[in-house]
Amino acid sequence: MSSSGYEAVIGIEIHVQLSTKSKIFCADPTTFDAADNQNTSPVSVGMPGTLPVINKKAIEYSIKTGLALGCTIREKSIFARKNYFYPDLPKGYQISQYDKPICENGSVTFKVNGVEKTVSITRAHMEEDAGKSTHSGDYTLINYNRAGIPLLEVVSGPDIRSAAEAAEYGRTIRNIVRYLDVCDGNLEEGSLRCDCNVSVRKIGAEKFGTKVEIKNVNSFRFVEKAIEYEIDRQIDAVERGEKIIQETRLWDPDKNRTFSMRAKEDAQDYRYFPDPDLLPIVVSKEMINRFMADLPELPIPRAKRFQAEHGLPEYDAQVLTGEKDVADYYEEAAKESKNYKATSNWIMTELIRELNDAKKEIKDSPIKPQQLGKMISLIDNGTISGKIAKTVFSEMWQSGKDPETIIKEKGLVQITDSSAIEKIIDEVLAANPQVVEDHKSGKKKNLLGFFVGAVMKASKGQANPDIVNKILQEKLKV
Repeated sequence: MSSSGYEAVIGIEIHVQLSTKSKIFCADPTTFDAADNQNTSPVSVGMPGTLPVINKKAIEYSIKTGLALGCTIREKSIFARKNYFYPDLPKGYQISQYDKPICENGSVTFKVNGVEKTVSITRAHMEEDAGKSTHSGDYTLINYNRAGIPLLEVVSGPDIRSAAEAAEYGRTIRNIVRYLDVCDGNLEEGSLRCDCNVSVRKIGAEKFGTKVEIKNVNSFRFVEKAIEYEIDRQIDAVERGEKIIQETRLWDPDKNRTFSMRAKEDAQDYRYFPDPDLLPIVVSKEMINRFMADLPELPIPRAKRFQAEHGLPEYDAQVLTGEKDVADYYEEAAKESKNYKATSNWIMTELIRELNDAKKEIKDSPIKPQQLGKMISLIDNGTISGKIAKTVFSEMWQSGKDPETIIKEKGLVQITDSSAIEKIIDEVLAANPQVVEDHKSGKKKNLLGFFVGAVMKASKGQANPDIVNKILQEKLKV
């Protein structure tokens, strides 16, 4: 992104909450809807004399994520203490990783406005979350339910150049961790949060400007808005001759602006040192190979396969692979229907509309993928028309019944008998002599559609539209 001869330099830190049942260093549960301070123990509230014990599943989820991001998995990684005081950090330090993270040197590739973009992943390190402070007048209430929640912090290189790229990068990471089933990606519940590091410099300059961190943004739309605002703010400041201060800022979505939270610390301010209570994490090559073999097909490669093997447009492929459950549903339905584009159309229009209206996930759809695929095959083999299919689809959504059952119960089989269709057409023509005359005389044009509609209405949508058109054209010849 450039404005007035400047370009933005952006890096994103994404905190991925790992979907383990217990916290990273103790057995406290991680349920989101627990009462305040319900999910706590002496370990998570930092009582003296307690000792952390690493959650094995958190390590496994971190390795899977690192491999999916193309990272090298460090065979020996170290936990460190990151020292700083904050009321919701009960020990006075956070257990994180510093110079020996579990994952490093990866990258992701995605498209922004049709242009391919690759962003490097500097590192992905494990750490514990802090608690939550709620400020009310002279009082601050602390909820330690989040303290000790396992996080994997994915740190990008300074490769992003626009707010749109930043938002799409975040969506890409979210899709990947959801495909891996290591994080639910729920931004509203804080399962995935973004810290955006933004600086500006003159176009052509090699040296980076002073970066400003925008902390804890929990919406990709807000990521885009916050970065756009911050770029403009910094450019205006530089143009006025002001010095950009390295600081942490917060995004106010109501006022559409960032505001200062605190001066930004450097690494030396945290006084990192290896945590003496935790042994190094040692990962074998066999373990890495096993996780690599178990990785699912990720969204971007899957979208490319849908284009190559199924002949889908790029837009369809991207929509269908945005969520793993949607892509799985599509593949099962298409396997049944053998009509890839029609299956895509029905899912992207009719099914997703119904799901959105009902606030349902596709895995909870009353229409199973095999049922949708079968209905599409019934259209293709002429058993029902596209119009009848809309009725069948609606009945399937309401009842969950198979399409064949609905067609039989409702008497919805398409009429393909030419003589039966001709009889209906003759009745329609006889009932509209003036319209027939107007058509034949050329007094009014494009009346064929009127007759097709009238015949389809008279046949309750069951007449084969191709046969209807053919017979009408013959009977209405001038």
